Amino acid sequence: MSRRKVTEETDKLTRIAIVNVDKCKPKRCRQECKKSCPVVRMGKLCIEVSPNSKIASISEELCIGCGICVKKCPFEAITIINLPSNLERETTHRYGKNSFKLHRLPIPRPGEVLGLVGTNGIGKSTALKILAGKQKPNLGRFTDPPDWTEILSHFRGSELQNYFTKILEDDLRALMKPQYVDQIPRAVKGTVNDLLKRKCDLGNMERICDSLDLQHIKDREISALSGGELQRFACAMVCIQNGDILIFDEPSSYLDVKQRLKAAQTIRSLMQIDKFVIVVEHDLSVLDYLSDFICCLYGVPGAYGVVTMPFSVREGINIFLDGFVPTENLRFRDESLVFKVSESASEEEVKRMNHYEYPLMKKQMGTFKLEVRSGQFSDSEILVLLGENGTGKTTFIRMLAGNLAPDEGSGDLLQLHISYKPQKISPKSQGLVRQLLHEKIRDAYIHPQFVADVMKPLKIDDIIDQEVQNLSGGELQRVAMALCLGKPADVYLIDEPSAYLDSEQRLVAAKVIKRFILHAKKTGFVVEHDFIMATYLADRVIVFEGQPGVDTVAHSPQTLLNGMNRFLELLGITFRRDPNNFRPRINKQASVKDVEQKRAGNYFFLED
Repeated sequence: MSRRKVTEETDKLTRIAIVNVDKCKPKRCRQECKKSCPVVRMGKLCIEVSPNSKIASISEELCIGCGICVKKCPFEAITIINLPSNLERETTHRYGKNSFKLHRLPIPRPGEVLGLVGTNGIGKSTALKILAGKQKPNLGRFTDPPDWTEILSHFRGSELQNYFTKILEDDLRALMKPQYVDQIPRAVKGTVNDLLKRKCDLGNMERICDSLDLQHIKDREISALSGGELQRFACAMVCIQNGDILIFDEPSSYLDVKQRLKAAQTIRSLMQIDKFVIVVEHDLSVLDYLSDFICCLYGVPGAYGVVTMPFSVREGINIFLDGFVPTENLRFRDESLVFKVSESASEEEVKRMNHYEYPLMKKQMGTFKLEVRSGQFSDSEILVLLGENGTGKTTFIRMLAGNLAPDEGSGDLLQLHISYKPQKISPKSQGLVRQLLHEKIRDAYIHPQFVADVMKPLKIDDIIDQEVQNLSGGELQRVAMALCLGKPADVYLIDEPSAYLDSEQRLVAAKVIKRFILHAKKTGFVVEHDFIMATYLADRVIVFEGQPGVDTVAHSPQTLLNGMNRFLELLGITFRRDPNNFRPRINKQASVKDVEQKRAGNYFFLED
């Protein structure tokens, strides 16, 4: 009898019920969840919905985990999850009843960079707020939060006990670079120079401005900065202040490959024996380059997140890609992600396959000049455009799309049908995602092949009944990709498909684009700064070189190996490949491998 009671107790403890605030609409349904719940029928208040409730309330203690309410809810607002019983003792924070739950915390170490990797909505930002001392962990007790004495005894015996003790004694000052840099102009006003001068404690402002390439925009108003400039400014603001905990939330978004590496080198240069540096990053090659050790986060986005113990950089990223944590013997993703690069066609095959060509084109916009050398392309081929920001990649794409007329040459691609996904997505539609798909790609979005190849992997179904105006950046990006691929065309022009997506979604998006272009026997031109995604996608590459914003040249398409070698030589970076999953890894500057590869002229390898 007592054993049965114990199992019932553990059953109760390890079940979580999540009600999605955006999806639950009790005034627009018949409360099917409440009517169908067997526990409610027995007379217990397992699911409560009063006439005034904004959302349904589910008692996790009474819930038996039958899942009937999940199936019956017309808006798919309920998720019931059975957790491994050992996690209950390790709950760090919960926002409220039927809401997100975080288990464990990453463990920062002084004098080393801690990298965090995981999908969106898995608790990275919550963990950062707690580690920065901005949020007090409630250990899951949102009704009667514990005091600090209890919290410290909860973390007794781990490195976090010392860490929180230091924060409480006000020994540590936390500085945080926000995730959404495009919101900075709303919060602060003034020129870059004034704002940096006001905050500079360390006397290193000139050095940081040099390394983050901010010297030429010092006199500009914050409101006039582009996304990449705002990102570099936000990183500089943290680097010039005297802090003990330095937190960088996605420092590479909006930046090109060269700027990403400069930002990574600048962050690493801050390392001191007593400083804690924590970085959240979705570009895995940059995360690999930046970090000394890594914590992965897994779980169900929006429901719960679990932080793993710290691993070495290579092991941590490989665990994330494998979807399997060996120390916990736990699989959190059905399939592992591998980067087998497509077999590169030989020059002869390319010549034999060529169907189309684009002519030599020239364009001048103010003081900026772009020359595009003529090139050929064929069906079932993806050409990736590689170059720094300001070298004219988007200008080239817009000329191909016919949105911008070249000064010399013709950009209308032999009258081919074009589908174009722009770099900046500004939603104009006022309706639901479903209505937008119906208007724009009526035939495609219900076609079984398109649903299997594009809609399902991009998880459009999860957001199909949301209003377009309420979507996050990553959700908008996925919808824009579905709209672009759903339009019948000969050539697909896709500008920065990885922006706003997390590491897992980037790899899924890359697979979707590649599979679609091959199956449909079309051509894709893709602009991409995420190196792992670019190498996975590219059959051939178009390298842009010259002085950004002044005078640049787009070369004719080259094979993946030659093009990557040329591009990396311009940047002064070498890559090797991971023997397990073939992902490209950046060699540390002046390391044995780096020097060896530069001497041999092998900046990039197709296989190790």
